Amino acid sequence: MSSQQDSALARWQIAIGACLALIVGNGPVMQFTFGVLIIPLSEALGTDRGTVSTALLVGLVTTGVATPWIGRLMDRHGVRRVGSLCILAFALLTAACGWLSHSVATLILLYFLAGVFAAGQTPLAYSKAITAAFDRRRGLALGVAAAGVGIGTMLMPMVAQWLLSHFDWRGAYVGLGAITALIALPALTLMVVPRSKNGTAAQSLRTDSAEIDSAQGWSARQARSSGVFWMMAGAFFLVALAVSGTIAHIVPLLVDRGVSPQTAAAAISTAGLSLLVGRIFAGWMLDRYPAPYVAILFFCLPLAGQALLLLNHGQHAGLVAAVLVGLGLGAEIDLIAFMQSRYFGHKAFGEIYGYFFAIFMFASGFGPFLMGQTFHVVGSYEPFLLVSMIGIGVACLLMVALRSRPELVVSADMA
Repeated sequence: MSSQQDSALARWQIAIGACLALIVGNGPVMQFTFGVLIIPLSEALGTDRGTVSTALLVGLVTTGVATPWIGRLMDRHGVRRVGSLCILAFALLTAACGWLSHSVATLILLYFLAGVFAAGQTPLAYSKAITAAFDRRRGLALGVAAAGVGIGTMLMPMVAQWLLSHFDWRGAYVGLGAITALIALPALTLMVVPRSKNGTAAQSLRTDSAEIDSAQGWSARQARSSGVFWMMAGAFFLVALAVSGTIAHIVPLLVDRGVSPQTAAAAISTAGLSLLVGRIFAGWMLDRYPAPYVAILFFCLPLAGQALLLLNHGQHAGLVAAVLVGLGLGAEIDLIAFMQSRYFGHKAFGEIYGYFFAIFMFASGFGPFLMGQTFHVVGSYEPFLLVSMIGIGVACLLMVALRSRPELVVSADMA
């Protein structure tokens, strides 16, 4: 096998390793298992579900706030060193929720601490490694990696349910922590940023901060002061707000229209599958077409889904709408990483990605809240759907404007 083939295989090993690690990423482990654990938690701690849910809110907000800081540390000290520490701490703190939680206050504190280190187990570390190693097939590689989030979203709630049924909620937390460490640590250290024979991070693949030429790209300060940054941030904020709100309330929306709870729940499963497909398909398209145009396409899919919810109240229309919205949700993380690497380069990838991810997390949390408040005030989800459709339209216009901005010229000799 030629050295060129060896190098290509090593690069795809990075993407596959990232996919494996993200199966136990912050979203699948912290967010999507919480619904399985919330009832036994509230019963054991003697409180209501709303109060227990405060722990998850605190954890997610903390992750969003901490991501730029963790990204800056990765830029300075490397993905391997900082990422390994974050994975280990996140896994231990997840397990500690089972060992140490005897009150809601303790649970909230543990979720707060876990949220800090969960920032290192977001797509941040893996996107940074992939954009450093890939150029011509960067979009597909990011899509393969991000598919791990979709797989984890489908699998980890089932794993949590199995652990809960066999070991109660305390054992479930310990099991989730152990599974996170056993999968993510080897994937990161052996596949994403392996050490070479001389004991240093794999220099030939340039996957760690120390191997990336500091001249390739903008500083975080330069990025924050540019119009390109704020156009991207505004577009992704508006779309995340619309999509997360719709997905979070798709089940009660359909039940209110006479759809059975079982069929409505199937809409969530369908959306999860379309999220997985959307990430890979978006990555494939990013390697072939201008990124802003791909973004517009994947923004229009949830726009069409929301329009379908407004105009057609049938059961089948709701399922189709869930698929369309899920496709849009699945593409956003790929688009952020890919477009950031093209416009801002690698110099401060971690910190800049951290800002975008924090904005994405805030919108993802705020969207469900706004949609819920809309229903509370007017008794219908339709005003939110209409306003968020306008927001997606604005996001599409921002992408049109972004198309006229030149991309950063970076070496294009990598696979």
